[in-house]
Order: sequence, then C-alpha cells, then structure tokens
Amino acid sequence: MVALEISTPRMDELASTAPWPKISIVTPVFNSAHYLEDAMRSVLDQGYPNLEYIVVDGGSTDGSLDIIRTHAAALHWHTSEPDNGMYDALNKGFAHSSGEVMGWISATDKLHTGSLFVVGSVFRDLPAVDWITGIPTAFDEQGNLTRVATLRRWTRWRFLAGANRYIQQESTFWRRRLWERAGRHVDASRRMASDFELWVRFFRHARLYPVAARIGGFRVHSDSLGLLELEECHRIQNEIIERELAATPGTSGIKLFRKLSAGILTVPALNAIWRHTVMSALLRMPGPDQPPVIEYRSRWALRK
Repeated sequence: MVALEISTPRMDELASTAPWPKISIVTPVFNSAHYLEDAMRSVLDQGYPNLEYIVVDGGSTDGSLDIIRTHAAALHWHTSEPDNGMYDALNKGFAHSSGEVMGWISATDKLHTGSLFVVGSVFRDLPAVDWITGIPTAFDEQGNLTRVATLRRWTRWRFLAGANRYIQQESTFWRRRLWERAGRHVDASRRMASDFELWVRFFRHARLYPVAARIGGFRVHSDSLGLLELEECHRIQNEIIERELAATPGTSGIKLFRKLSAGILTVPALNAIWRHTVMSALLRMPGPDQPPVIEYRSRWALRK
C-alpha cells in the first residue's frame, strides 16, 4: 500500500492543564524473550504520566521472566503461571486494571514513540469517542519500521460484509465503558482471531474512529501464529461474522453479498478483479454510520 505521510503533533503541543486519562495496557507473554524487551520499552520509555502497565506471563522458560522482573518496579501488576493461552492471559490482566482507556500490545509487537500521548490526548479531547485505531504499520523481525499503510475508514456493515477484516490490534484502544458494554472479556475459547470477535462485539455499541497518527505496529516474524495459519484464521473470522449476522435483524442484504462474494472468489479468473474493484470500492464507500477521521489541529478534532 502507498505510505501516508502525516504531520504528527509534538509532545509540547499535546501538553495541557487537563489531567491525562489513565491508560491500562496488558502484555501477554509466553517464551518471547527475543522480542519482549523491545515491546516493554516501547510502552515504558514513553514516560506517559498516567500509565497502568500489566504483564502476564504464561510460565515462560526462556528468560522472559527475567526481563519482566527487571522492569517490575514500573509495572502495576505482573504474574507468571501456566494459563490457557494469550486471550486467557489478557483476561487476567484486564481484571487487574482500572484505567479509563484500555488496550494491549503483544510481547512481539511495539508501540510507536509518543503514541500513548496521542491516545491519551485523543480520549481527553474527544469525550464522546469510545474506540479508535491508528494508521496500520509493520516492523520487520529486527524491529525496523517497514510498512506504513493508508488510513482506513470503518463501518460496522462494511466490516460484516467482509470488505476489510484487518483492524490492527496494536493500534487500537477503547474506553472502559465500551469494554463493559461488550461483556468485559476477550473470548479465550480459541487460539486465534479473538481480537476480531471482540471488534464484532464492540461494533454493536460504538463506531470505530480512525486517527491520523501512528500508534502501534505488528512485527512480522517467523513464529507468528496468525501468519503461519492465515487460512484457518480467515475461516474462524468468517464463522464469527456468520454467527453475528444470524443474530442481527436486517442483514439479509449483507448475507446475500457475502454468499455472492464467496462464490466469485473461488473462480481464479475473477478473484483479483473482485477483490481489487468491487471490494475496494465497498471499502471506500461512505455510509451513514461512517465516523469522521480524527486529526490534529492544535488539538484533536474530527474531519468529515
């Protein structure tokens, strides 16, 4: 994708007499010592003044616990014990949190410098906004920034139609009141795609606002479960959508579109045309539930 160049606010521009909202971040860990220091420093080194950082280790044996202990004084809470996977660890961590704003960063991924000040000031300046996501970015295995995508726009109906299934978790934060309305948990019954299932529940209660800033990034590495089992991940996502549509009135048009799309995508000669024309056009099509972009102009504001 074409990189999007934006002007980001300086930290002194973000300064305000208004208090910074407390941000609760959870990092789930299991044998991630090779990347964990990078991930934790991307959170702690920002110096955000009202941070509640929680690290939940699943009983690592590779030195991850030593890294966690090194930073223990800066953590709100941490533990190391066997668990039932990443989503179980997230639920443990969020149960120990109290911040108004919430999010998570995996042990292999990173936040961008200054991103917590962006997140905090967006929620401080725009009290009606409950859920945000930034510009999608990616790092290579060594932690170098390799990809800056275009800023995407979101609506619930386009998401359920399948126009774009990738809301970047590393760049996504929300208010606690949305978490509570959506059930106060991440589904721990599966190994992957439960962030996707959480977004489906969030869409029942809030609009997802795009923020014209870099917040977090996904590290592309050889052990990534999502990349290794991408087809299985897509299968689970489709099951989640079908279940949501079955329980949601007025979705017959979306169901018909998805059925048509699934058939066309099985035809090699039509696959690329459908994805790059019809699906791309659907992604760009404005709708009544499409929220405006949040961008910086001396403070965070909404742009239609």
